[in-house]
Amino acid sequence: MRQTLQFVLIRMAWIVGAVAALSLLGQLTDRMGASAGTGAQLRAVLFINGTLGDKSFFDSAAQGMRRARETLPVATRVVEGGNDPTRWESALADLADSGDYDLIVAGTFTMVPYVQKLAAAYPRMRFIVFDAAADYAHCACGNVHSILFRQNEGAYLAGYLAALLVRENALPGLPAGSGLGVVGGMQFPVIEDYIVGFRAGARAAAPGIAVASQYANGFSDPAAGKDIANAQMAAGAGLIFHAAGATGQGVNEAAADAHRYAIGVDLDQYAMYRDSQPERAAAIVTSVMKNIDVAIVRALGQALQQQLPYGRAQSLGLAEGGISLAPHSRVLDGLPEALRQRIEAVRADIVNGRVQVPSAFHAAAKVAG
Repeated sequence: MRQTLQFVLIRMAWIVGAVAALSLLGQLTDRMGASAGTGAQLRAVLFINGTLGDKSFFDSAAQGMRRARETLPVATRVVEGGNDPTRWESALADLADSGDYDLIVAGTFTMVPYVQKLAAAYPRMRFIVFDAAADYAHCACGNVHSILFRQNEGAYLAGYLAALLVRENALPGLPAGSGLGVVGGMQFPVIEDYIVGFRAGARAAAPGIAVASQYANGFSDPAAGKDIANAQMAAGAGLIFHAAGATGQGVNEAAADAHRYAIGVDLDQYAMYRDSQPERAAAIVTSVMKNIDVAIVRALGQALQQQLPYGRAQSLGLAEGGISLAPHSRVLDGLPEALRQRIEAVRADIVNGRVQVPSAFHAAAKVAG
């Protein structure tokens, strides 16, 4: 690879951390799999700024890479960057510099500045950012594709469902007059978008219902999630929605212990616990699924066909299948048909634009895929 002056300058800025990064990557837990065939047409790596096992956001992304490997001529690898943010930039730069990959996938807004630097330094490399977007107006990011999600749509539908269940006394054992709660991981726009959507949906179904919310200030602290959930339940919440990664597993636990209810996020958490922990599964009404796995497989398929629109963002919501509610649980499977039809009608209204879901983002650009 020919080194440009810009590349040299940027690499000088990273030189101090280079040795540490190499050592780190040697210790990282990674999973490598060849494509189903012998001739992979694309080499892609997912860098996780954290660790697997959250039963939520990161696990969904890794699942997408696995499905891509199984269904497409793609060789994939997943690299866990750990929980020390000071190491992420150097580790990501080492992946770009290795020459082992055609495309790097990374998610969350915290990775955007690093991707933007690398996009300029490695113009022949391709990048996918999910659940965040590059600042195309202020970076040389013609080789970066961004995937955004309209999570507020799924949260609205979940909030409507939650309030309807409370109002119609459709949750066994729930005290009359119960309210709702939300636990967010940290306060930034994507998580705020969940809360804004959930609250709006709940109050559309039951205008006077109380909706408490609190941030846990982290995505990997189930104990904090459990403490917040217990406090919200003590204050009258009968059902709590969590958008908090692994922290939300503490919410699920608290709800099950107290014979209350929870709504999960990102993955189908009822299905996750149905066989291994049926009592916990029984407390989970549904999950607002951000289908990162679907989005990654879709994007890698487009990349193989040279149809992925680099240099721009795409937004995925209920209409595109990027967001959905998990369809089954003990509660959902026992719902009267009239309530089922009510929820489906609200979903259709969102998809058709008859319901305008509020968002924490000032301008949510919807870009056709």
